[in-house]
Amino acid sequence: MGPFIALALNGFREARRNRVTLLVGLFALAMLLSTSLVLEVTVGTFDRVLTDVGLGAMSLMLVLLSIFLSSGLISREIERRTIFLMVSKPLSRGAFLVGRLFGNMLTVTVLQLAMAALFCGLLAFYGAPLTSAHLAAMGMLWFELWVLSGVGFLMSSFSSQMVSAFVSVSVYVAGSLSSDIYKLATRSQSNALEGLGKAVYYVLPDLSRFNYRPQAAYATPVSFAELLPGMGYGVAYTCVLVALAILLFNRRDFR
Repeated sequence: MGPFIALALNGFREARRNRVTLLVGLFALAMLLSTSLVLEVTVGTFDRVLTDVGLGAMSLMLVLLSIFLSSGLISREIERRTIFLMVSKPLSRGAFLVGRLFGNMLTVTVLQLAMAALFCGLLAFYGAPLTSAHLAAMGMLWFELWVLSGVGFLMSSFSSQMVSAFVSVSVYVAGSLSSDIYKLATRSQSNALEGLGKAVYYVLPDLSRFNYRPQAAYATPVSFAELLPGMGYGVAYTCVLVALAILLFNRRDFR
């Protein structure tokens, strides 16, 4: 566990050196500016708009950060040639990859907690209630970030940073629409289109399972039992991506 924890902490320190913590400052600034504007233009729907803006900004910033960090997971090591030092040590390639992934997720988790604290503080400042749907939206976002990091992690195990980032962003967009693609496919008159739509749905991550922002905006109660299938789906999907990444990384030749 020693080398594994050291890799995770090293990834966290490296992310701090890249000044990713500035993201929290940007989030705070965006929230302050947006609430000032919202106060001017809304009267009865302030809580809903504040929730939409806060959770939306948090989701967008953390998704982009997850993709940025995970897509450069291996390419940065190759560019700095530190990968040769790592693979020469008595540490399996799989443990190296998973340690780096946990380092990235540690960074993302710390930033998400900081943003969540700012958001909750803003709700309290304006007297808006913090509901179970707010907590569900922020908690399920964490599982979505694991899945997206897993996609970047898989791509970076065999491709360049640019390709990894492009594919990860594409998967995020398509994954957000995959449930709609499935519904359209089931209504198609063509068997080929219906089969293609269903194949796309089952291969791509269904990111709508993690989106509880509408429930938070309308203060719809969310029970823990409702969240369990989405949590299990996120954990299972990430494990499959990590297993594929380790398989590909073990076959990669760095000479």
